[in-house]
Amino acid sequence: MSNITVRQAVLSDLEALVPLFDGYRQFYGRPSDIPAVREFLLARFNHGESTLFIAYEGNIPVGFTQLYPSFSSVSLARVFVLNDLFVHEQARRKGAASKLITAATEFAKSLGAVRVSLSTATTNQTAQALYQSAGWKRDEQFFVYHFAI
Repeated sequence: MSNITVRQAVLSDLEALVPLFDGYRQFYGRPSDIPAVREFLLARFNHGESTLFIAYEGNIPVGFTQLYPSFSSVSLARVFVLNDLFVHEQARRKGAASKLITAATEFAKSLGAVRVSLSTATTNQTAQALYQSAGWKRDEQFFVYHFAI
């Protein structure tokens, strides 16, 4: 039986989140930068700019997800962007990612959001399978564009 628990992170979880967030960035090919990660996360907490959830296996932090608030002008409603989801390699396939996603979507629902959106690499088939198994639908109507600054 899984010993994974998930709860909303608070400022006192910062030091538990930092190595997880750094590992997430490294997964995407970025170099480790603990001081910058700490500063980035601290700014999100201090400015109320995101909501984080943290997963524990027993008392060991093993994963997190981060939601950024936004709005849909067409729907006239709140939406959230599930921007980050990471589970430490040693804790994968134990239900942590599913529990993090559920916590994030339940949080969004509790605030009256009409949608939670995410994006993942086209090559990340493991994540795609997870999202699809959790009921997420891939957007077939819109392309996503970015403008680098």
